[in-house]
Amino acid sequence: MLSSVAWVARGIAARHPSRLELDDAELERVSKLANVELQDAEQQLRVAENADVDGWEDVDDGAEMEEDENTNDPDDLSRYKLDEYDNKPSQTIAMGALSNIRGVQAFRNNDDDPYITLKNDPADEEEEREQLEVLPGDNMLLAAKTDDDLSMVEAYIYNAQDENLYVHHDLLLPAFPLHLEWLDYAPAPILDGSHQSPAGTMGNYVAVATMDPEIEIWNMDAIEGMYPDAILGRKDLTAALNAPSGTGKKKRRVPKERVPNPHYHVDAVLSLSWNRRVRNMLASGSADTTVKIWDLSRPSAGNSSSALRSFDAHTDKVQSVAWQVSGPGMAQGAENPAVLLSAGYDKTVRVFDTRMPEQALVAAIAADVEAVRWNGWKDHAFLVALETGIVQGFDARQLGPTLTGDTAQFTLVAHDGACTALDISPHIPGCLLTGGTDRQVKLWSVEDGDGGKPRSVNLVTARDLDVGKVFTASFSPNDPLTVVAAGSVGKLQVWNTLSNPGMRRTFGDRLRRLDEHAPRHPARVEPVEVDAVQDRPGIVGLEEDAETDEDEDEDMN
Repeated sequence: MLSSVAWVARGIAARHPSRLELDDAELERVSKLANVELQDAEQQLRVAENADVDGWEDVDDGAEMEEDENTNDPDDLSRYKLDEYDNKPSQTIAMGALSNIRGVQAFRNNDDDPYITLKNDPADEEEEREQLEVLPGDNMLLAAKTDDDLSMVEAYIYNAQDENLYVHHDLLLPAFPLHLEWLDYAPAPILDGSHQSPAGTMGNYVAVATMDPEIEIWNMDAIEGMYPDAILGRKDLTAALNAPSGTGKKKRRVPKERVPNPHYHVDAVLSLSWNRRVRNMLASGSADTTVKIWDLSRPSAGNSSSALRSFDAHTDKVQSVAWQVSGPGMAQGAENPAVLLSAGYDKTVRVFDTRMPEQALVAAIAADVEAVRWNGWKDHAFLVALETGIVQGFDARQLGPTLTGDTAQFTLVAHDGACTALDISPHIPGCLLTGGTDRQVKLWSVEDGDGGKPRSVNLVTARDLDVGKVFTASFSPNDPLTVVAAGSVGKLQVWNTLSNPGMRRTFGDRLRRLDEHAPRHPARVEPVEVDAVQDRPGIVGLEEDAETDEDEDEDMN
């Protein structure tokens, strides 16, 4: 499945991505990170061998093994002492050449290695360089993918002009990914003198939230990266929470309770939001019921870091967080980069001023929240998507410090199942995107009325994009009314919705007035010839690999 997708605007990704260089500085950085992984493995091994290890509670389940009285039975395997196999002294996890990470690089390059007779060909290197080139007209799409037990971030390249989409490179993840958040801020280096950019440098990074309590930040302009550029959280303290429960015959072990704390998450991280105005700030919401803010400019202590601030106003899983954003339609100065929106399974939405978290505003919701979004076209307005398929609109100024009655400005029944995806066009006022578990991606037209409430909300178009249950959908930062959607079947589709006649009729006039808001758009917006789009197919996906299809046919035969 594809659980999350993030756009990278044109001109952001490096034209020629770099490859990992295992020099002394990088080896030292990776060694420090790898040491934690080895310590985690050793600790889990001790847990499996010792029922009384700290952090686990032994519970007698009353099960006892009966002894075999027929010791002369030729089928009796007791003489092999298989029951004592696990009691033998364990060997060191890293042995031989792998006992030191330097063992993976005996020579700096293939030309120095006498065992490699086929040396690097400059022509092949130049061809590979051209294949990895990211052109100025390309968008990068980052997708969180899980295939069986393998999780990764796949970087796609999408060219709107050629209507081409392909996988550029990928990186492996340690756990199931739940949410991706793109950012251009380089986190503080883990090790001085490494290849990592100084904190605050403009770049192309992605923060990854997974089922683990930590957040990893990766440089997407680097190919074949081994370890993330930063880890937010305390992996050294939370690794024991995910340790196996063991295989004892008479005992079963119950893990220690995950107690929330103000310094790091202790359960899965469900949502991330990067502050585009205060670029070193990243917010996270977790299944441990807390919302945390991380300062990316603070150097991490070894391999991990602690949160700058933590909020515990929610009483259940925090499903979505979002910093307040500005758009072309907002009044100058209306945006407050210190305001944070959060919502979760406690059926509440909260608006924090992160400088004074005790004064949060709150609204009651009728169901569990799937996603929240600020409306960049209206001051203080935000939208909430629910698991019942409903989308509600709110004005933060109408909320109070305590729970009251229904404060929603409008309610829209958007999907038959859960409404799992929600976005607002950054280019076209009054254009709303939703996606749901009913496999539909829908676009809506919202017309403003008196008092800030919409006069009407109309469905413009809906389509099953063959991505299964829709888990993520969002607007392109460059091409107005182009969206990406992905979901449960592991397929990513880009849809130019202007290929639909209803979209051209509804939003054509608004598209022609894009120049009115162009100076305030965060990304370069491409001009659109509305009438010229009607002859295009509209949907761009990955082309099927012919060789793979032939192999599958042979296997079936």
